[in-house]
Amino acid sequence: MKLERILAIVVLLVSKKQVQAAELADLFEVSVRTIYRDVETISRAGIPIVTAQGNGGGISIMETYRLERQWLKEEELAAIASALQSVSSMYEPASNNDAFEKIQHLVPEQDLETFKRQTEKWFIDMTAWGDTKHQKKLVEELSAAIDRTSTVSFTYKNAKGETRTRETEPYTMVFKSGHWYLYAYCLAKKDFRFFKLQRMKELAILQKSFDRKNIQLKTLPWDANWYQKDRLTDLLLLVLPPAQQRFSEWFGEDSLQFDESGNCKAVISLPEDQWLIGFLLQFGKEIEVLKPLHIREKVKDTINHMQIIYET
Repeated sequence: MKLERILAIVVLLVSKKQVQAAELADLFEVSVRTIYRDVETISRAGIPIVTAQGNGGGISIMETYRLERQWLKEEELAAIASALQSVSSMYEPASNNDAFEKIQHLVPEQDLETFKRQTEKWFIDMTAWGDTKHQKKLVEELSAAIDRTSTVSFTYKNAKGETRTRETEPYTMVFKSGHWYLYAYCLAKKDFRFFKLQRMKELAILQKSFDRKNIQLKTLPWDANWYQKDRLTDLLLLVLPPAQQRFSEWFGEDSLQFDESGNCKAVISLPEDQWLIGFLLQFGKEIEVLKPLHIREKVKDTINHMQIIYET
């Protein structure tokens, strides 16, 4: 789009002393004539542009113009570039690559080697092991639906194994605890719901748009729903030494308390559903549920059932 190209040209000119028109034309895949028309538009907007012909010539912003050239430090640009690369490990829109290339053009040529080292210093790969092509495709399709404010339908299997068709208004893609989720307004439930992408099938983007409601993502509304008081159960656990480090990583060191006998106990509040039993069982014999008794019984029944399965 013309506006995006013009804004990008302004950013480049702010960061570099002078740029060739042919260089800009190659970067944005337009003609040199189009670049000069864009430059004229920028000049009419009040930004003083200087063009110099011949060898060593090019396009630049007047030196006395008060716009700050170094509005982003090189280490800040490197941090943005590294974040883009990490995000691309989960989701690879073309805009990420375009943005990365534009950031590289903001760095002076003599500093490119340092910039490269800074962007390769760390990389956060948040994808799961194995083939993630299907999930990435879902992310791309849902992102497109969000951009177009189009409703989507899909079949969904919940944690209990129940499968239903859902029609939703998609709002936000959330990557949490190693999994992708869709935060969407469910038209059947008349409320916002959190849908795990791994449980979705037969996704369809519908020819029906919606008006976005005002939501505050900074409040992490999905977390607020997860920790609603009517869903929570207080647990008293005995935590043996092999599990104490892992447990503190989940709930913080303050969650562990040692009594006079040296026993380590923890009091935590978690939603009471089938997920809870699976979560407790992942610690194996390294924790013991002391209270409440009905959760203790559920864990014991699950263990007994597993034993019957593996004895046959």
